[in-house]
Amino acid sequence: MKKFRYSMESVLQIKLKLENQAKIAYSNARMKLTKEEEKLEQLKHRRLSLEEELRRLSTGRLDLFQIQQCEQAVQFTDARIKQQETVVRNAAHRLEVARIRLSDAMIGRKTQERLKEKAFEEYIQEFDAEERKEVDELNSFSYNSPALSGEDG
Repeated sequence: MKKFRYSMESVLQIKLKLENQAKIAYSNARMKLTKEEEKLEQLKHRRLSLEEELRRLSTGRLDLFQIQQCEQAVQFTDARIKQQETVVRNAAHRLEVARIRLSDAMIGRKTQERLKEKAFEEYIQEFDAEERKEVDELNSFSYNSPALSGEDG
């Protein structure tokens, strides 16, 4: 019998490549989100240090110019924090989209693999049936041959 050949092997290979691409995209989105979250944490830490500096300036000898600069720096940092929170939300959304695409790609690959397994099982069943048929033919031929030679003699 001929060797097993899955007729949709090329589709399975494409599904595998799509899944690998989706894994890479997911990984990149995850790294981007982590990077943006780290930036946000740095900004929050910067804001805390500015607030501490503002408290220190307010309790010591009053220097209105430095206090005003520090207040403006806190306000500017607050604005940057809000912007960064938006960037983090967008990165989280892109990560979720990448996760969904990865999930879809994995489902497509698994479906193709199941179809390949089913086709292989059918191939094995056909192979076994053909083998049984050949054995039956050999047994039938062996059984009928002595009867024919016995009738001749």
